[in-house]
Amino acid sequence: MRSDQHKIEEAADWVRNARALLITAGAGMGVDSGLPDFRGSEGFWRAYPALGAAGLNFQDIASPQAFASHPALAWGFYGHRMALYRRTQPHAGFEILRRWAEGMPQGYRVYTSNVDGHFQRAGFTSEKVHECHGSIHVLQCLQACTEHTWSADGFQPEVDEAKCKLLNDPPRCPHCGGAARPNILMFDDFSWVETPTVESRDRLDTWTRACETILVIEVGAGTEIPTARRFGERHAAQFIRINARQAGVRGGKHNMGLAGTALDTLAAIDSVMRRA
Repeated sequence: MRSDQHKIEEAADWVRNARALLITAGAGMGVDSGLPDFRGSEGFWRAYPALGAAGLNFQDIASPQAFASHPALAWGFYGHRMALYRRTQPHAGFEILRRWAEGMPQGYRVYTSNVDGHFQRAGFTSEKVHECHGSIHVLQCLQACTEHTWSADGFQPEVDEAKCKLLNDPPRCPHCGGAARPNILMFDDFSWVETPTVESRDRLDTWTRACETILVIEVGAGTEIPTARRFGERHAAQFIRINARQAGVRGGKHNMGLAGTALDTLAAIDSVMRRA
């Protein structure tokens, strides 16, 4: 039995009695699926040693400038991630959350800083998932010659993983014929086509305004990029934070922090709910 079992029991009661559910999620949500957690330069270089050898950190490669100055490396990095996210199966915690969400009388929404598309892969309705940093499965023109974005489904990256280099031709913009890039908000990014994300945020805001009270369950959202944390805290009548390293919450009887991985903690709460 977990040492915080009394909190698990209370969390189950909150979920059982909630009328609207907002799920906020960061990189920690994907760790149980086997996805890498780029925590600091050392963690990033362990995942991509060729970029470490080239003296490139995450901020260097995750930028529009990398696609102009190091296109094979930039697409090697993003192409590898695209293929990884496509072949990785979302862990069972996604299914637990979806089951809870679909039982809410006033519905649910997801706010995630992840670009992997795994909530949609796990069966969440696409229109109810807001990806605040965009998606790796959507492409745009590198020069933003148009506000149009398009699916990356037709692009199958072939990557030399040892060198982190794309081997096949990168995708091109269908409008101007120039280079394409993922529709992800990057560092020092002044050409991100944000139209799909703005439209998604408008739908989310309409829903939050219509809800009387919202239970927020935050999973794996760190403090380095606190976008998901701030959004969830701002809209919560009750707030549950699940995080293996940073589970602290502000005081108050309506805020709860649970230290643990996404899958183990969600499964523990679900176990209590199933026996009720």
